[in-house]
Amino acid sequence: MAGPKNGDKLKEYLKELEILKEKKRVLEESEQRHLSPKRKPKKAKAAKKPAPRKTKAAPKAKAKPKPKVKPKPKAKAKPRPVPKKTTPKKPKAVKVPLPRKLKKPPVPKPEIPEKTPEEKAEEEEFSKEDIQNFQIGGMNMEQLINKVCDILVKNQTEGVAQAEVWRKLKLTVRDGFRLALKLEWLGIISREKVLEKGRWTYKLILKRTPISTRSIVDSPCLTCPVEQKCTPDGEVSPYTCELIKDWVIVEAKRLRKR
Repeated sequence: MAGPKNGDKLKEYLKELEILKEKKRVLEESEQRHLSPKRKPKKAKAAKKPAPRKTKAAPKAKAKPKPKVKPKPKAKAKPRPVPKKTTPKKPKAVKVPLPRKLKKPPVPKPEIPEKTPEEKAEEEEFSKEDIQNFQIGGMNMEQLINKVCDILVKNQTEGVAQAEVWRKLKLTVRDGFRLALKLEWLGIISREKVLEKGRWTYKLILKRTPISTRSIVDSPCLTCPVEQKCTPDGEVSPYTCELIKDWVIVEAKRLRKR
């Protein structure tokens, strides 16, 4: 078993020895190259150009004789024109301008004031169906009419300018004008045309108050279980009822807030 292993090692040593010899040879050659003087490369000899051959000169062309130029005949002098006799022109008559007629100053046109939103709304035409079916989106018309009546009740005899009513209700002029037409058609108000600050407008005068069931909607009597026994002189009486008392206090507070 020891014989083959020694043989393999010997082969490896021989290979390494050959590699070292090769390296030594390469180093010696490189040292010789560095120590030896550098030889200059010889310059290549310039190739001789062939001498140009002599060519025979071409015979010169004979010069052509120039044609003789005939002298031009001298132009005859033209006779000078004799100046014509001129007669002096008569001076033109200067026209004296006539005095212009003074123009009359233009008459200023009267300024037409711009129409107010109320006047524009009056010019708009509405049919009966538009007035009868008039509704303002998102608002209860019954409550709105009651608010208008509350405003007009304070000045029932003199009336209130419609612009002031619309301002308090926060309505546009167009919606307010159509609401006034509806109230007039229902017979609740009358519209009177008046001149105010140089402008024509309308006063709203209350004719009658609309009937409303709002005052008894929350009344405890409508849902009272002992309503049949309620009499002025009985055990259950409206004079001593606590439910009616509380209801009246709540309604009074609500009216004060308005």
